[in-house]
Parts: sequence; C-alpha cells; structure tokens
Amino acid sequence: MTSGLRERKKAATRRALHVAALELVAARGLDAVSVDDIATAADVSPRTFFNYFPGKDDAVLGLDPDEADAVARALAARPVDESPLDALRAVAHDQAHDMALETDLWTLRMQVIDASPALLARLAAAFGRGEQSVAAALAARCGAGPHDLYPRLLAGVSGVAVRTALHRWLATDFTASLPDLVDEAWASLAAGLPVPPS
Repeated sequence: MTSGLRERKKAATRRALHVAALELVAARGLDAVSVDDIATAADVSPRTFFNYFPGKDDAVLGLDPDEADAVARALAARPVDESPLDALRAVAHDQAHDMALETDLWTLRMQVIDASPALLARLAAAFGRGEQSVAAALAARCGAGPHDLYPRLLAGVSGVAVRTALHRWLATDFTASLPDLVDEAWASLAAGLPVPPS
C-alpha cells in the first residue's frame, strides 16, 4: 500500500469515527454513548478507535492534533512581504473555504458541541493549545519572542474571529458564505473594531 493511500484510509477511518460519534451523541446525548457504540457504528474495533482518539469526547470534537501545526505551516508559507495580520487573515480565509465544503458536518458538529458544556470546555482548551503553536509561528515571522504581546494577542484574536464567523454562519442556517463571514470579522479587527452605525 502506498503511503498516500494509507494516509487517505486513515483519514477516512478518522472521519467515520468522528461522524459516528456526532450522530450518536445527537440522537442519544453525550452520557448515553460509549466508545464501543462509536466503534460499532463506524464498523471498527474499539482497539482501532483508540488508534485515532484517546476517548469519546475527543471523537465527538474530531480535533486533528496536527491542525495547529498545519496552520503554522500555512502561515510560514505565506509571502514574506505580507504583514503577520494579513498572512494570518489569508490562512483563516483558506481554512474557512475548506470548512464550508463540509457544511453538513459542521452543522451537526456545532449543534452537538454547543449543547454540551463539557465539550465546549474541552474545545476551549484545545483552541488554547492551538493558539500557542500559531503564536510561535507569528513570532518567528515578525522576529518577536513567542511570549511577546503581539504574536500571542494576534493568535488569540484569530481564534475569536473564526469562532465568531462560525456562530454567525450557524445563525444564518449555513446559508451565508463562511469565507465572507471570516473576511468580515478580520476587516473589523483590522479597522480597529469601529462601532457599527446604528
């Protein structure tokens, strides 16, 4: 088996587990779903489940541990003459474009996660870890230390911009353009958060 085919199969299994977890939790509630239930629904063994996710909540969230590093790599690949803000804004736009290709999955994911305080707390912790990786990439880009104000603040603001756009997308019943909503959030940030006209 080629490495490309192997990676595609792994990605398909990971997605199947994530979708099964979301669908089961949407139908039964988080506490009424087990790892065995998710594995059975995805047609894999519980042992295989643990090759992809450390636990049930992780499968429901479906977070890819490599995602933060992928954002950092995308940031590093942006043109060197772009400002850190413009580079991160472009990466966020590209991310939103990819997310919008999976509207059905995002509909289910947001509904399930928003209904569970425990999942929301886990998601917030994961976002915090991801922001550290993005802050380090931003620091390298602008010659700052990873704990300096600018890279940490910009990484945090980026996460808020994307999450705000996602919730606005949900509020439109996923009919609006997610990349446009992300762009609108970034435009407001770049303009210094002016108060909108009443």
